[in-house]
Amino acid sequence: MSHDPVEAVRTVALVGHGGSGKTTLAEALLFKSGAIAAMGALERGDTVCDFDPLEREYGHSLSSALARFEHDDVTVNLIDTPGYPDFIGQALAALTAVDTALVVVNAQNGIELSTRRMMDAAADRGLCRILVVNKIDAERVDLPALLADLREAFGREVLPINLPAGQGSRVVDCFFSPDGEADFSSVADAHQALIDQVVEVDEVLMARYLEQGEVTPAELHAPFETALRQGHLIPLCFVSARTGVGVPELVDVLAKLAPNPREGNPPPFIKGKSGVFRAVPDPDKHVVAHVFKVVMDPYVGKLGVFRVHQGTVARDSQLLIGDGRKPFKVGHLLRVQGKRYDEVNRLLPGEFGAIAKVDDIAFDVVLHDSHDEDLIHLQPSAFPAPMQGLAIQPKRHGDEQRIGEVLHRLQMEDPCVKVDHDTVTHETVLRGMGEMHLRYLLDRMASTYRLEVQTSVPRVPYRETITRPAEGHHRHKKQTGGAGQFGEVFLRIEPQQRGAGFAFVDAVKGGVIPGQFIQSVEKGVRAALAAGPVSGSPIEDIKVTVYDGKSHSVDSKDVAFQAAGRKAMLEALQAAAPVVLEPVVEIEITAPESRLGDLTADLSGRRGQVSGTETLSQQLVLIRGHVPLAELDGYAGRLKAITGGQGAYALTLSHYDAVPPEVQQRLSAGYKAVQDDD
Repeated sequence: MSHDPVEAVRTVALVGHGGSGKTTLAEALLFKSGAIAAMGALERGDTVCDFDPLEREYGHSLSSALARFEHDDVTVNLIDTPGYPDFIGQALAALTAVDTALVVVNAQNGIELSTRRMMDAAADRGLCRILVVNKIDAERVDLPALLADLREAFGREVLPINLPAGQGSRVVDCFFSPDGEADFSSVADAHQALIDQVVEVDEVLMARYLEQGEVTPAELHAPFETALRQGHLIPLCFVSARTGVGVPELVDVLAKLAPNPREGNPPPFIKGKSGVFRAVPDPDKHVVAHVFKVVMDPYVGKLGVFRVHQGTVARDSQLLIGDGRKPFKVGHLLRVQGKRYDEVNRLLPGEFGAIAKVDDIAFDVVLHDSHDEDLIHLQPSAFPAPMQGLAIQPKRHGDEQRIGEVLHRLQMEDPCVKVDHDTVTHETVLRGMGEMHLRYLLDRMASTYRLEVQTSVPRVPYRETITRPAEGHHRHKKQTGGAGQFGEVFLRIEPQQRGAGFAFVDAVKGGVIPGQFIQSVEKGVRAALAAGPVSGSPIEDIKVTVYDGKSHSVDSKDVAFQAAGRKAMLEALQAAAPVVLEPVVEIEITAPESRLGDLTADLSGRRGQVSGTETLSQQLVLIRGHVPLAELDGYAGRLKAITGGQGAYALTLSHYDAVPPEVQQRLSAGYKAVQDDD
């Protein structure tokens, strides 16, 4: 074993679909390696990685958690991540901090949506990937069929490094000591397939292997690492985390075969705007560390959790954040083990750490100790946009300012949380990945921050526009003794192309409206555009030309021309055949191909149009289309019902289009009812 401390480090993320047993597997790894004296249980809420009270209440992971264990002089730093699609942001963020992705598959359920997502995401970041089939001793499992499915989905690079035996009561090694009988397949054949796959990346070794017919495991170590880095090999391990079957063997695989920071693919750092920067895992170089998680701990305060990629982070050292020029002192350097924080003196490349109570620290920033002018940052991950939203407002009077602070903290912790302040509907909208995600955020606000909120379905941000030219005129005259108010305005309006916005033209001749009051007329016109005559929605894509008017040498004032401009505009709008516009979004749905017909029919029933489909694999299909945003209320639940939880979707605003006549009548009636009540 090397005496280089960096070469004795492994960084691993446990990822996969919800219910695959990642947290139980993490607990089993910690137990089998001696890091904990006894295994905790999800049901008791005493596992190392699921320690949050809400995780115990929900019964599954809600946030990524860090832990570490040692085996054969190797330290394995692991991150246990949530598996439900609603919390995918935490899993994707964890991939930026590790060299290896351990993709856990439920033997009963097979390949699920998050399995594919995380395999693809890990490949995109150049990570080494190891598949782990868990629950091999469960009822109704067909492991040979699952192995075939995994190879079909992810390629012939998927090869078992061990195989179950004794009806799932143990596993037999197919790489180090290939001896024994398996429940299916042949150990010898599996060993041969591994050797054939590995030697392909080393021409010299392959030539000797073809000539001599065999190679030793020691000779295979370097090409094995190369095959992992190149994605030419995806080892497959079988385990039962609940009983511990296969867990010691998995610990061995991580210690002996998973890459250390010097062997993994270099992280995609960028220097300046487009230059490439390669972090070197050398403890003596400048510090480069990446913050992949922010925790708002009610006792410790704000924590920035990071991985050291280069240099040594030491207690009492000075570090910079991103492009900031003001250093901060590392007063408390922490190592994280579940909910426990232990102070340490230094952290080397490949190690995880945390720094507390640094105000400027944020997710995705780079910590460093160099005053180099070119900012170093990590190539950002492609986080999915949060699709589902709730309009929220505080229940208690006086919490208006506090709600903004709490929402800001939630956004700092989760890259898939977004807060919109809609200037059209005057709503604060909290957006997340789904119903479960939003429910968790509301529960977190109540339990951690003692903030109760009222929620409602966000209003659709309708717009209005006009369909034909029209003219308007108003004379504002007011005399109440002393100085009066006078202003008269003639204007014409005409529609513009969709998306052109608002244009104001001053065509007044001869100074009939003095120049200093033209801006006042425009203010009045803009005030009228804030609430259209049909639904009260803002008006857009309109050109307004002021061409005539009158003024008074004494009584003309700013307020008079504002009032005249607004009233003239309202008159013109009534004559211009106004229509309501609705946002139309582009939707992309990933789902099992067997549900294609049901999904396209559902979109048609929502006034949507399918623009195309694309086969992603033998089982998955991508559906593209356009659908009015107003028709997608409750769509997340409907998609889940149609696909059995195996579907996902993403939205981007495409354009605004006129609503059907019946929708416009309904919106108009609702707006008039509100006006009558007022």
